[in-house]
Amino acid sequence: MRRREFLSVPALALAQGESETGFTPLFDGRTLNGWTIQDGPQSAFYADAGDIAGHETSEFPAWLRSNRQYENFDLRLEFFVRGWTDGGVLLHAPEHGRPTWAGMQIKIFHQLDKQPETNSMGAILPVAAPKLVNVRGKGEWNSMRVLMDWPRLMVWVNGELVQDLDCGSNHALHQRLRQGFLGLSALGYPLRFRNLRIRELPSKEKWETLFETDSDLEGWFVTESNQRSPAQFRARNGILCADGLGHLATRKQYRDFELQLYIRHAKHHNGGVLFRSSGKGLADPRHYEIQLHDVEDSHFPTGSLYYHKRSFYPRIEPEKWFLMQLIVQGRECLVRIDGQTVMIYDKLENLGEGHIELQAHQAGRWTEFKHIRVKTL
Repeated sequence: MRRREFLSVPALALAQGESETGFTPLFDGRTLNGWTIQDGPQSAFYADAGDIAGHETSEFPAWLRSNRQYENFDLRLEFFVRGWTDGGVLLHAPEHGRPTWAGMQIKIFHQLDKQPETNSMGAILPVAAPKLVNVRGKGEWNSMRVLMDWPRLMVWVNGELVQDLDCGSNHALHQRLRQGFLGLSALGYPLRFRNLRIRELPSKEKWETLFETDSDLEGWFVTESNQRSPAQFRARNGILCADGLGHLATRKQYRDFELQLYIRHAKHHNGGVLFRSSGKGLADPRHYEIQLHDVEDSHFPTGSLYYHKRSFYPRIEPEKWFLMQLIVQGRECLVRIDGQTVMIYDKLENLGEGHIELQAHQAGRWTEFKHIRVKTL
């Protein structure tokens, strides 16, 4: 996209004084209806005198999450700063895992840095410094506008443009989630928010659901099951449970794709995600397997491309959901766990279409999956 085209429509609309038509309030001024406190106590955030307030118990990693997910949008809000203040506004945050790394965080900080840094007020933490820092920190309200229309991200603070990014060409941002929850972070400081409202913009993502509800299990078939310890794949309230020894494969085949799913498992479990397979589990020598094994010192821990390349172990916690992204294109595959790239390999030899398979590899050490979706590249 040419720079002139990239800057044209939103910048022109802003210059012409775009009105606030079509916006939906995100806060009723009285309750936290529409929001959920994540990774912290219920006291972490509360409604007070028309504001959303952060309590001293809102220490990291607690954050306030919207109940809905958003892709492209125009978000507007105000935040109050008095003295030392630290927190942020989260975009495209995941349901589980690290929101700042899988999604993005616009940093809120009290300090008027003359030289903007990647942790300054208005930064996309810790990736992109703002163009300028213009926070009002002496007991004053500040305005923020966030225009996300992938790949473009623009942020204004107090009416001045502080971020104008092409996320698609930014190495640190181009593999972040493009759809997710909005969030507020206060890090234990008395940070306050008000007048939150949003206008949604047209969607650009085209995902295919592989498993969201129990009925989606019809799109899969068992490819391999051990007679002594038969594979067990059960759908329960939107969670796909795997135990025993065997594989469950998609009926459709994929060559180049991005796969997103959430995974949790018993301690020291063993399993995997196969791709470009012929639908025969491990009996097919052409398949590739992304290992799921939460043992840091193992030969191939979670995120590894089995037999080919060891991952940088992401310290998976047992019985806790984590986000996995698998991107396969041509000869390259890449694995991200909770927003961290843990393995890249660029010497794939099997370049044909194949099934995606979920592996149960050790009886009694279960693995569970949910929100499984795929996007053809």
